[in-house]
Amino acid sequence: MMSADPLSIPHAKLLVIWGANSTASNSHLPPLVNECKANGGTVVVIDPRRTGIADRADVHIPLLPGTDAVFAMAVTAELERRGKLANSFISEHVEGAEEFLAVCRNWNLDDAAEECGIDVALLARYVDLLVSAAPAMLRIGWGVERNVNGGSSMLAILSMWAVSGHFGVEGSGILASTSRATTAQVEALLPEVTEPRTAINMNHVGRWLTSDTPPSVLFIQGANPAVTANDQQRMLLGLANIDVFTVVHEQVMTDTARYADVVLPATTQFEVDDVAGSYGSFALQRVNKAVEPIGEARGNDWLGRELAKRLGVHLSTPRIEEIDVNQITIVASPMNSVQFRDVFPAGRKARLFSPESELPLPAPLTGRAATRSYLRLLTSATSRTVNSMFAEYDPPTIAVSVHPSDAEDRGLVDGDRVVVSNLLGSVHLPVSLDERMRPGVCEIPKGLWMRHVANGMVSNTLISDGVNDLGGGACFNEALVLIEKEDVNV
Repeated sequence: MMSADPLSIPHAKLLVIWGANSTASNSHLPPLVNECKANGGTVVVIDPRRTGIADRADVHIPLLPGTDAVFAMAVTAELERRGKLANSFISEHVEGAEEFLAVCRNWNLDDAAEECGIDVALLARYVDLLVSAAPAMLRIGWGVERNVNGGSSMLAILSMWAVSGHFGVEGSGILASTSRATTAQVEALLPEVTEPRTAINMNHVGRWLTSDTPPSVLFIQGANPAVTANDQQRMLLGLANIDVFTVVHEQVMTDTARYADVVLPATTQFEVDDVAGSYGSFALQRVNKAVEPIGEARGNDWLGRELAKRLGVHLSTPRIEEIDVNQITIVASPMNSVQFRDVFPAGRKARLFSPESELPLPAPLTGRAATRSYLRLLTSATSRTVNSMFAEYDPPTIAVSVHPSDAEDRGLVDGDRVVVSNLLGSVHLPVSLDERMRPGVCEIPKGLWMRHVANGMVSNTLISDGVNDLGGGACFNEALVLIEKEDVNV
């Protein structure tokens, strides 16, 4: 089902932002949040850190990373105990509610609060708001899924929202990715692939490159896996494999480009005509180039067509300049995508139980609190970069952030040089004491380049290439790490 329209946020009386760092990664959302509050809405942010968007919230709930499913299931069980399930909506638009409710009944607020590392009063207040405020909208972000039980967390949260029945009017529903407003139509323009292809999980490219059967050629376009892929050391070994001919099509000399056999210069957005979809809204527009390509720089479209020509492949897809923007969007105008009023899932029902799925129901892990020795590592976005883009000019703060109590336990003061480590590797950088972190959790910002860190290893060297329990997503927020003062005599 297509996402709810973010432009309806000002109509919400309750807005829940869960696992989304909106001030850093969704700059169009905060003004809508401000409008929501000005209209009398209550904003709840669920995030382990006190982020910029949490500063704007009425309620901040700092869950332990990876406990989202427990929180959502306990809320669901409490709704049932209070007799506040949306029974009419469930009857008409939900399948599998009883199966989902059955697994939720294992949780009560007290046990869930202890597991999540929060005060039970916060959990109870969230339930009160979910019951009393309408319309209510959920903005769910990628942070929820970036641990080994991320699939369970997503299932539990979305199912919780379904049984609460907050749909059908402006200011309600679930705001997730808005890309389906255009991608479904764009994909229809692409030629059908008839020859078999081998799909490789992007989180396992390092494994593939270091395997006994690596590819002969690796072509990298618009990516910097030397610092953005998990298990960084394995990825670097793969990029250094002399048996793999590596081509990188790139605008700047990234860490990845330094491993290439051939670097092809790429255009910036100022040098090509394009069609651009918004990140976080239903806007789609044509982009006109400001200047001709500089030197030998070429765009993705040009390069793809020229490669096809030389390989004897006929392309029937239209050129960028031939695409009619109005024909590839399925949103005619704002406010026409209210879920369960204008748009529906398949069969017009939300399925909360899928027996054929690899994960039929949420199955949350417990015991997520770190031990006194270890901290749970977050690798969060900042407003300075898009993944690793622009870090060559203005990198995020080069430090590991910890709560002062965790620093005190380790005999650390602000600015100390430390080693952050686990069995996969280590990162050498300063420590920053930050009251906005919750105890038991630390953070190294994503987007750093190898040159920014003393030993050339960024946070992803600490993160395994294991995947979560649904969909094979990366577990960027799963690592447990030690933080120790660096021995300057070594």
